[in-house]
This record gives sequence, C-alpha cells and structure tokens, in this order.
Amino acid sequence: MADPPAMRPTPGLAPTFRHLDDPDVPWQQVKRQRNADGSESSVWEKWFAFSPDPQYLSLYARYDPGMIVRRHGHYSPHVLFVIDGEIWIRDRRCPAGTHVELPHGAAFGPLRAGDDGAVLFEVMMGDPRSWGDDPDSLDRLRAEHGVEPLPDVPLDYPPWLEDLRSSWAPDTRAADS
Repeated sequence: MADPPAMRPTPGLAPTFRHLDDPDVPWQQVKRQRNADGSESSVWEKWFAFSPDPQYLSLYARYDPGMIVRRHGHYSPHVLFVIDGEIWIRDRRCPAGTHVELPHGAAFGPLRAGDDGAVLFEVMMGDPRSWGDDPDSLDRLRAEHGVEPLPDVPLDYPPWLEDLRSSWAPDTRAADS
C-alpha cells in the first residue's frame, strides 16, 4: 500500500474556536409546538460552523422536554451525539452517550425528547437541510402526546442557502422543519 501524500499546512488557514457563550453564536429557535398542558416546547440550536465550501454544519442543540420532531433525513451524511438527557427515535430510547450515524439518504424518527429534554451535538457533512417522509407517524405521535404544531419561526440561514422547511411533505404542513 502506497504512503499517503505528505500534508503541508495551507497558507492562510487556521483553526476556528467557538464556545457556547460566544456572542456571535446565538441560540436560534428552530422548531416549536404547543403541549397538552398549554406550554410550549422548542428545539434550540447554536450553529458553530456553517460552511459553503465544503458544505457542512456543526451545531449544539437543546430539545425542551417532550419536543417532537418529524421523521426526516438530510441531504448529506449526518451524525448526532446525545450529551445530556434522552431522545426517543421512534421506539428506541437514546440516553446520554448515544451516537447515531445516518448515511446520506437514511431517515430517522420521529424524535421525541424525554421528560427532562435533551442536549445534542450534531454534524451534517454536506447540505444540512432536511427532507421528510411518513407524516402519518408524526401525526400519531403528536396525537398520543396531545401536541399541536406551531408555525415555523424565521431562521438566520446564510445567504447561500434557501430555507426548504415548508416543502418537506406534499401538504406543506407548517412547523415541520
């Protein structure tokens, strides 16, 4: 087996460091719902790196207790790691310490945050936007938990990326990014 070519630093490139408290990495509310008790739950994300070339996104996500997210996949490979709390992916419990790898084209979900919510770290290695399927599974899970979807909130996408959230299913249901 041949040795790989020697790597040399690329002039002008350097590491980028981020911290959860950085003022230029704000929390974004990306999904929301009304719960059976009248309260609201959301998914909140901090986008640490959002690159156009090569395209990728790394983010830190916080799911409020009971938050439900549709079954979906991304237009790229996607990995997530549960840091704290737990999520349920369909019928599988994913407590802190769970790593999920989704090859390009794989779907997962619906997802439901546990009673204490969840904190995740995620990376999409390509176009991070998502597509959805199986809206009936989302409807069943929402009905089981008395959840009502709320309209999408505006997202601060980079100018080179179009928001596709309203086109995920043939009936273009609101609130399902």
